[in-house]
Amino acid sequence: MRIGELAERTETSRRLLRYYEEQGLIRVRRCANGYRDYDERLVDQILHIRGLLDAGLPTRIIKQILPCLDDPRDIHFADATPEIIATLEHQRDRLTQRIDLLTRNRDAMTAYIGELRGCARPASVG
Repeated sequence: MRIGELAERTETSRRLLRYYEEQGLIRVRRCANGYRDYDERLVDQILHIRGLLDAGLPTRIIKQILPCLDDPRDIHFADATPEIIATLEHQRDRLTQRIDLLTRNRDAMTAYIGELRGCARPASVG
């Protein structure tokens, strides 16, 4: 698929897609004419990348864990130093904290909406 279709399907700008390629987060085939040819599987991969970026992970960490998203049991890291493991654990803990915060905010918003519905006047008919 062309970059425009991938951009539309993932709600990601073309510029960001090129950036992901430059950072080594995605691999893109080139056609004989030099155009990029984006594989269908990249749609899910881009969505994973965006979610991890939104969660606050830097691209250098994303690049390391991205292969694990499909099947972590198939990944073997030759460079799995204690420092890398500690960094990944720290990032995981940060994600957990953000999830907890988002869950509390969602629950509070749900309660607030419930209270508003209880106070709302019924819609008048006709």
